Amino acid sequence: MFARYASRDTRCDIRFARYEIRFTSDEDRHRESVVAVEAVVNHANTEAAVGILSLDLNLSSRVCSAPMILVGLTGGLATGKSTLADMFKRCGAVVIDADALAREVVTPGKPAWKEIVKTFGKEVLNPDRTLNRQALGAIIFRDPAKRQTLERIIHPRVAREQMRLTRVAAKRDPHAVVIYDVPLLFEAGIDKRVDITIVVNADRETQIARLKKRNGLSRAEAIRRIKSQMPLAKKRQRADFVLDGTIEKGRLFLLATKTFRQLRAIA
Repeated sequence: MFARYASRDTRCDIRFARYEIRFTSDEDRHRESVVAVEAVVNHANTEAAVGILSLDLNLSSRVCSAPMILVGLTGGLATGKSTLADMFKRCGAVVIDADALAREVVTPGKPAWKEIVKTFGKEVLNPDRTLNRQALGAIIFRDPAKRQTLERIIHPRVAREQMRLTRVAAKRDPHAVVIYDVPLLFEAGIDKRVDITIVVNADRETQIARLKKRNGLSRAEAIRRIKSQMPLAKKRQRADFVLDGTIEKGRLFLLATKTFRQLRAIA
């Protein structure tokens, strides 16, 4: 289904709630009422279009039984997912960070830590016995089987803690918007446990440049790590929202604010 809306002489696409919504330069508007969606969409020429339209979200099949809404936020390496998560938090969302939970469950002496040391050896430890994430990453990004082994150790424990924190958030605010910031949303099947999915997108060259600057990786290593994950094209196809993580931060925050308001309205 396509929805059409006049938007300042631009043509842009976003995905929302399994529908593709196209903003065009004509005056036609197609409306399927329930929720008004305000969107700031990055145009190919770096200009932004602002539009308002309505569509049926069909939320009768929501995964979360509480009135609150659970949103899965993901992307690719260095696409800007953490930046957007922070913006949602500033808007008032409860943000649960899967990476932070993963670090917590592997603190020295905990069961997951013991399994990792037993499986990968003491060479993945720092002098203070904490995990050397860089050393461990060098192993798993080169060997899919070892990456899956690590995921089997960590993911169940992270999932239990995420569900506990979600229940706490729902108890504190029955209409909370809970954002679960998780890199492997689709790969690990976590998308089946959330109500709405958001993918933060970026072009390959931007990802590479950010990884080189942030992680000190060579171009070849950056590409290898990007390719070790599900292609962004596939994530975009499965997402309810696709947000551009390369646009100027002021525009991105405006988009995050408008998106949060709509999520809050249906929570």
